[in-house]
This record gives sequence, structure tokens and C-alpha cells, in this order.
Amino acid sequence: MSGPLLSVEQLAVRYGSKRAPVRAVDGVSLHIAPGESVGLVGESGCGKTTLGQAVMRLLPVQSGQISFQGENVAGWQGRRLKAYRQQVQMIFQDPYGSLNARMTVGRALMEALHVHRIGRRRERRDRAAALLTAVGLDPLYLNRYPHEFSGGQRQRIGIARALAVNPRLVIADEPVSALDVSVQVQILNLLKDLQQERNLAYLFIAHDLAVVRYLCDRILVMYLGRIVESGTPDEILTRPKHPYTQALLSAVPDVAKGLQTGGPQRIKLKGELPSPTARIGGCPFHPRCPLAQERCRQTAPQLRAADGQRQVSCHFA
Repeated sequence: MSGPLLSVEQLAVRYGSKRAPVRAVDGVSLHIAPGESVGLVGESGCGKTTLGQAVMRLLPVQSGQISFQGENVAGWQGRRLKAYRQQVQMIFQDPYGSLNARMTVGRALMEALHVHRIGRRRERRDRAAALLTAVGLDPLYLNRYPHEFSGGQRQRIGIARALAVNPRLVIADEPVSALDVSVQVQILNLLKDLQQERNLAYLFIAHDLAVVRYLCDRILVMYLGRIVESGTPDEILTRPKHPYTQALLSAVPDVAKGLQTGGPQRIKLKGELPSPTARIGGCPFHPRCPLAQERCRQTAPQLRAADGQRQVSCHFA
């Protein structure tokens, strides 16, 4: 197939009243090719999870397009939406909260197969056992309940459930943030191996820049519902152009940097992330930006091509 697997154009998601709407996602465009991993990073409250859930069609979309394999799925309902969700699955941040405590692992996996009418009962159980094996768990665990597993094991079960219906795109919403560092590495390696085996595409939502650098082919930086910079991990993490990306990177703990004298200084942004209900004229980042000038207060910059594969939304990048 030529062209992107997923293409999102000017997507907008809003909550609340028409008089003071919460602009959770405000005109986001992105694309993901088959087998590609795209990382989405930003502060808490910037709209990352909302964007992922909107792409999954778990939230209503106010405007824009969500195209999957060339078809706009934003308005799909019923059988067409069900067929789309078989192709696009989600791994949730909380591995315990995303599982039904009253269901055994086997039943949870077989339920996904039952909903999409995949196989007969015996075949579903065999497939559930094979899924556990694929994510590094013993098939004998099928009869256990979620509370009988560790956090890392529960996340493996969540991954198995997402893969049960053979999706082409997986939206991973901070799937390792609640896990110990040693377990995070195991889960990330598992996701990499599964991607290679199944040619999966990932939209990987995270706040840990080291995680997205390890797993992703491209990185999108999100601020207040908008993409402000995108590029390869090397472009974004070693040569950031947007002041917000530079501030994010300066906040990453680094022991060696802390022991240096006269080294790079932490960029401290002014104030907190503004309310999504606030109407900010010009560039949405200008109230906190150390480079802001009058032009930034008057005119919102567009996401434009820079060097390499990078795009950046800044008048002075």
C-alpha cells in the first residue's frame, strides 16, 4: 500500500460549553506510515491522550479528518466503526484499571475475539494461549485474575489484548509510565519485537523523552492542543528548534550535566500551562516563551518545514 496508514488533518476536539470551550485538541495534523513508530510528547494536560482517544474514535470529533488507508473514518458508526477498531487498537496507561477485575485473563482475551467474531470457542482459547506466549507469559495463566499479576505482567496482558484482533495500528498511551525502570525496558523491547514480527505501526504517547528516542522513528511535540515541532529523534532531542522543546529537554535529569560547572542551564518557563479555555492571541506559547516579541502576540505561527525532516511552529526558530 502506498501512502500513510493513518492521516489526521486539522483535528479538533472540544469539551464544555460553546461560550467557553476546552480546546483539548486544536487543529492537529499528523501521518503514520505502515510499520512506523511515531512518538507524541508534551506536558500533562497538553492533549496527548485526548488525541489518541479521538483517533481511536472513543471521543467525538468537532472538526477535521481521520483517514485510515485513505478513507475518512471520522463519521463512521455501527459496523464500519467496529471494523475500524479491529484495525486500530489501544494500550492504556493503567494496566490494572484497563482490565476487568472479575474476568480471568483468558476470558478477557477471548471476549475481544468474540466481539469481532474471530474463530470458534475452542479456537479462541487456543489463540488466547498463543497471545500470552507471544508477550512472554505462561499460557497456564489463562485462568488467573488481574490481581494475581505484577504491574509488568498486567501490561503484557494489555498488550496481548490489543494484539488479539490483529490490528495494523496500536495507540500506546504511556504504557510504561506506571512501571519500574527495569520492567519498562522489558516492555519496550517486547513492543519492538512485536512490531517487527507483525509490521505494526505505533502512535506512542509518552512524557519520557528517553523512551520515545528508543522506540520511535519520528517525534511530535505537543503544546496546548497543537503540534509545535516534529522531526526525527536525533533532530528533536539533540538540536531542538522550538523554545518549548528546548525547555522540555533542559528539564530532563542528567547526572553528568549536574556535575558540570558552566554547562547548559535549565530553561525555566514562566507560569503554568494555560487553561485550554483561555483565548490566547497569536502564538499560544508566547505568554511563557523567553523569546516572545510583539509579532508572537499578534500572529500565530504555522507549522512549516525546516531543515531535514523537521517541522516547527515558531517565528524565530
